[in-house]
Amino acid sequence: MSATALPAARTRRTELPSGIIAGGGLIVLLGLWEAAVHLWHLPGYILPDPAAVWRALWSGIAVSPASPLGWYRPLWGTFRNAALGFFIGSAVGLAAGSAMAESRTVERLLMPYAFALQCLPKVAIAPLIVIWFGFGDGSKIAIAALLALFPVMINSFTGLRAVEPERIDLMRALSASRIETYRLVKLPNAAPYIFAGLDMAVVYALLGTIVAEFLGAQEGMGVVITQAESVTDVAGVFAALIILGALGMALHGLVRALERRVVHWADRGKH
Repeated sequence: MSATALPAARTRRTELPSGIIAGGGLIVLLGLWEAAVHLWHLPGYILPDPAAVWRALWSGIAVSPASPLGWYRPLWGTFRNAALGFFIGSAVGLAAGSAMAESRTVERLLMPYAFALQCLPKVAIAPLIVIWFGFGDGSKIAIAALLALFPVMINSFTGLRAVEPERIDLMRALSASRIETYRLVKLPNAAPYIFAGLDMAVVYALLGTIVAEFLGAQEGMGVVITQAESVTDVAGVFAALIILGALGMALHGLVRALERRVVHWADRGKH
């Protein structure tokens, strides 16, 4: 081993696992939270202590999954709509990004409207979507798909356009069709970009679903938060936020795990 490689190897050996670092950060955060509540004598309707949040969280976990008093049914409703919106938005985004990457005419036609749509505040257009699609699942799925579309579309477009010209020339020399060039060269090259877009889209889809549930829904985590706020159950709001945070982290981890299996050739600089 060379002299320059020895310090790097020692650095890797002395690095703490990310789980230990995250756990230590959580303990510090809970300690500061508990100290702030007791030192400043904050009432529970302003900031509940961690024990109260844990009781609210556990009260929704330690029940039957079919119980309307637990977290399972509203969480499933939110997850279902977010997942459907994510798949629809991602599919449309990949198709639009591919079309723009393959045709300058399509790019000039779609790109300005895509950016204009992205610049619109989603909170402002969400009531319109609820009016058009109703208060059922349709509006939740539509808003989730709308938020998931843009990052996948832009990342797909960027990745497909980032192919080296030499590889395209080689495929032309081999008399490959445009579909074969797209499938064998462009799509694998764009895969890391696409998964980066999917990583953002899955979180945006979850956020869009929650926003739609705030505006009107029969079930879902947004409804749970709204009901808890109406009775000043701040501990219940914190518990619902923890559930949503855990769901977002799980979805993020799922996308990253899928990326590691599909884009196994890409060096992402991770150890």
